[in-house]
Parts: sequence; structure tokens; C-alpha cells
Amino acid sequence: MVAAGVVPPSGARDNRRVQTFVHTIRRALALTPDAEALVCGDVRLDYTTFATRLRRLHGVLTSLGTSPGDRIAIVSFNSIAFTELYCAVPMSGRVQVPLNFRWAAPELAYALEDSGARILFCDRDPGPLADLVDTVVRLDTDDYESRLAAADEIDFDPAAVAEDDLAGLFYTGGTTGVSKGVMLTHRNLIANAWNSQFVQPMTSADRYLVMAPMFHAAGSVSLLQSILVGACQVLLPAFSPAEMLDLVERERITQTLGVPTMVAATVEEQFARPRDVSSLVGYAHGGSPIALEVVRRGVQAFPDAAFIHLYGATETSPLLTGLPDEADLLDDERARSAGRPVLGCEIVIRDADGTPLPTGEIGEVTAAGANIMAGYWNKPDQTAAALRDGFYWTGDVGRVDDHGYLYLLDRSKDMIISGGENIYCTEVEDALYTHSAVLEATVFGIPHEQWGEAVHAVVVLRDGATADEDELIAHCRGSIAAYKVPRSVSFQTEPLPTSGPGKVLKRELRAPFWDGHDTQLV
Repeated sequence: MVAAGVVPPSGARDNRRVQTFVHTIRRALALTPDAEALVCGDVRLDYTTFATRLRRLHGVLTSLGTSPGDRIAIVSFNSIAFTELYCAVPMSGRVQVPLNFRWAAPELAYALEDSGARILFCDRDPGPLADLVDTVVRLDTDDYESRLAAADEIDFDPAAVAEDDLAGLFYTGGTTGVSKGVMLTHRNLIANAWNSQFVQPMTSADRYLVMAPMFHAAGSVSLLQSILVGACQVLLPAFSPAEMLDLVERERITQTLGVPTMVAATVEEQFARPRDVSSLVGYAHGGSPIALEVVRRGVQAFPDAAFIHLYGATETSPLLTGLPDEADLLDDERARSAGRPVLGCEIVIRDADGTPLPTGEIGEVTAAGANIMAGYWNKPDQTAAALRDGFYWTGDVGRVDDHGYLYLLDRSKDMIISGGENIYCTEVEDALYTHSAVLEATVFGIPHEQWGEAVHAVVVLRDGATADEDELIAHCRGSIAAYKVPRSVSFQTEPLPTSGPGKVLKRELRAPFWDGHDTQLV
């Protein structure tokens, strides 16, 4: 008998030999040595060439004086070099540190210093960042390729890398404050590759379009999974809805993943200038909540694609739950869920004291499995707060139904408390998205003398569409309770500000409203 409020794992926990990056590459070579592995622009690599370049990159890392355990930083758009570093660095026992290329110099400097990175591979002028590492290798000149051509091929020893060795430090940050280095092991990332295969299956015949930035989990989630089955990955260096659709048509892309803002942009582009997207059979999305109206339009724009809702976090490598065949559930309550736990993951809803809550009760989402991080680099106190009794505390508020579907209500820090009532931003945002003029919407709390907080919305309208504050407020009254309806709406023509993973930077939008107040929400 399973305790109330506890979602059992979809399979036994830790019941598989997870293996390491080395085993994964060798498996791909055994499956499809002559098949295309990577495509980026005019460059195409088969798996045999890919493996040769990885061995040469091992030689480069050795010639630079690095040893197993050393941290190797990467600042780059999506590229073949990035993919090679993502694989070869952990295969050689080093630790990759992919960083957000959108960060300002002080943010990058913090991560380089915090991680203790010795080498920086980057596709731009590093400026003063060069002083923080031993060596800079440029990806935007012939530096990288010339080093690769001159290097010895050094094979990878499977016995030299263990499943629990660190594979990477993945720095979070942007939506809630100071960046933290999430320590992910070989076990974590390979387990996630299998978890991804559970919810968005692929074979060697698939062609996967990587359009989310690879420094983030949403961009790299498919990387190991594709290699695991010998599929081809087509890399889009920087996201553009037009270029994404052109690639789907030209390369006959079968699978992809994007954050909701990307999904919405590609849907609008496909309606405006249709391409042949009949090859696309899987369109996953994750990273932040998506409005059902966006999915409805997506089903119309990409009629052959199964829409798949993914939920997770950097700390979970990242996948926790999945909702396949989302389009079939659009008129079902389950469409509002994040799906059920993937293979080997366990979800428990808890109160603030850590007590598991009954089915249907609202609390914090906690998770366990082989994909849960080892901790935060150099942050023992934050690690202890996030990892308790074998579970990761996500900071997300949610509930689980009788069938094990997880419903996410909000980030605990984003929940609005107005007049003593808890208001979950996603409910209000969903209501706004059902208005035909709304392209983007986000909701947060602003100061209010009487209620403590009031609901405020920031909206971006579709090109050529019109709507005013009164119209949108009246629209919301028709679908949500009066106390949840926005008390004010502001409009902007620029897209909503987002972090690298595509999450809306609410703290930037609400900061002016809280300026000068004693309570500051971050």
C-alpha cells in the first residue's frame, strides 16, 4: 500500500547499471559508426569522426596540463565544439562548467572563480576573464581546430571514470538570485538520458534539433539520449523561429525541445509563413509553465507532432515528470498537469515540516532518484537545505492526484498572498492567455496597503492586436475567482525578459514596484 501523497517511481529505484559517458559513446559507435552524429551549418560529422575528434580533444586537455578533477569552463553558442567538450571533458575525468553566454562579465567572473576553472573555451573575446584562468582556447578562431589537428589521440579508459564522479558544474541563477554550481555526476546525467528515453523515445533514425541553449539543461537534455541510441543531432547556434522552421523542413527534423517562449514563437512563425513540418513527430517543452492556449495553437501549427510536457530542474539533471501526447488531453484536467514521474523517480508532496501530505493536498514538491544532484559546489548550507533525507526540495508548490499526475501551482517564492488568500500566478496567466490578443503574459504581486499584495500582470500583445487593461481584467473575471483577477495590467512591446533557460525574469519586472518598501520579493 502506497502512502497518501506519495507517487511511487515508475520503476524500481537505482535498479539499472547506469554507466558513464565513456560507455555511452562506445555504445553509439557500436550501433551506428557510419551514421551522421552532428550537423551544424555546413559541417557534418559521422559517429566515427566524432569519436576521433573526442580522442584528440582528450589530447588537447592533457597538453594543456589539466588532470582528472580539473574544471573546464565553456562559454559558447550551440556548436559542434560545445558538443565535443560536453562529452570529452567528463569522459577524460575532468569536470565541465558550461556558462550562460548572456551573463555580464561580473556574473561570468563569479562562476569562473567559484568553480576554480583552469581552462576557458569561448567563442568570443574573453576580455578580463582571461586573467581568471590558466589558458583561453578560442572557438571563434582557428585556435580550437588547430589544437585539435596537432593533438595526439588519447583513448578513454572506462575504468578511470566512476559513475559517481562529477561530470559537470551547471550554474543556475537569473530568476531567483545568486548563482549556484549544481554538481551533477555521470550517474545523474546518464540516468537522465534513460529518463528522457522513457518520455520522448528516440531511435537511430531520429534527427533531433537542438535549439535551446546547450549551457542549460533544456538544451543539453537530448545530447546524451541522442548519442545513446545513435541518433543525429542538428544544432541551431542561436534560436530564431524562422531558422528553426527552415531547419525542420530542410533537415527533416523528427524531434525537438524548446522552452515555452520558443514554442510560442515558432507557432506564430508557422502560421505566418508555413513550412513543411510533416517530419516533426515530437515537440517537447519545459523550463517553465506553458499556457494551454499555446499548446492548442501548437497542435494546429504542427499537426503531426506529439506535444510533450517535461518538468524538472537543473538539480534533477533535469527530468522529473513527463506528459506525453499532451494534445490528446487538452479537454481533460490532466492537461494542466506536468505528467507523472519518469522511470526511477519518486515524488512526494510535503508540508513545511517535511511530513508527506495526503493525495490532493498542496505542499512542496520533493523528489528522489538516481538523477538527483550531489549538491551545490562550495555551498554546504544551501546543499543541506535542498537535500534532506534523500530527497531534493524543489521550491515548487504542487499537488498529486489519485492517478499520480503532478499539478504545479507556482514557485513558492512567486506565490501571491493577497488579503490572506494564496494566489498561484500560473492560474492567472492561463486565464490571460485565453484572450486572442495576448502573445505573452506574466503575473506577480505588487504592494497593496490593504491586502498586502495585489495581482499585477505584464502583457505583450500579438502584432496588430488590440486590448486594454479593462478588457483583459474583464476577460479574466469570466474564468477565475474575483480575488485572483489582476487589479492592474501594464503593456510592453518588447518580449518579456527571460533567463538563459527561457524563464521569465519576474524579479526584474516587479523590482520597480517594490522599490522603497520594507518587503522585497526576489
